[in-house]
Amino acid sequence: MAEQFYQHPYQTRLATRVLRHDDAGLVLENTLCYPLGGGQPGDSATLTLADGTALRVADTRRDRESRAILHQTDGDARLAPGTEVTLELDWERRHRHMRVHTCLHLLSVVIPAGVTGGNLTAESGRLDFDLPEGMELDKEHIEVELNRLVAADLAVTVRMTSGEALKAQPELIKTMSVTPPLHLPEIRLIEVAGVDLQPCGGTHVARTGEIGRVRVKKIESKGARNKRVVVELAD
Repeated sequence: MAEQFYQHPYQTRLATRVLRHDDAGLVLENTLCYPLGGGQPGDSATLTLADGTALRVADTRRDRESRAILHQTDGDARLAPGTEVTLELDWERRHRHMRVHTCLHLLSVVIPAGVTGGNLTAESGRLDFDLPEGMELDKEHIEVELNRLVAADLAVTVRMTSGEALKAQPELIKTMSVTPPLHLPEIRLIEVAGVDLQPCGGTHVARTGEIGRVRVKKIESKGARNKRVVVELAD
């Protein structure tokens, strides 16, 4: 994957050029902005022109057909192709997304059940679990275990596999509602050292210690077996 947010997820500033800017959005030669997907919001940022003019990127999405990353800008201004710009990521918001997203991976470790859905914001995240018969969730126990894994400061790394290889390891796929694109020659895996390995296209912190202390906000029933667990950053 060539996108800058995958190669250098901690990079916050990038000099680039405009490829096109129309009603669909702004497309750059390269970008730091992660596009909405996998339950993770699209990034926001600021674009600065050579004359100092600033343009806010309120959201980032991926075009379904072209797969280009579309930056949704405030206002009606349109930038001409070839315009040189400096992209400055809203790093505080992105880093919180990374912290929450990685915490959700830990949540899927603490609760060993199939995941039927999930979402996150800069403050909190949730996973929906299809619980085996007889399995009960204890809010205090989940919170203690999550913070134990955070405090362990485990390394979080990226590994690549193929769709064919992943088919041979179905136990790595925790999401029941969305199947990874198994037709692709390369699929991205996120590994939390010693505790978890699963396909994921989101951005993550480099170590679990970066997540910081977390709280279990609530546990909700969404059906006979479906339970929603909502976690939030303590800060």
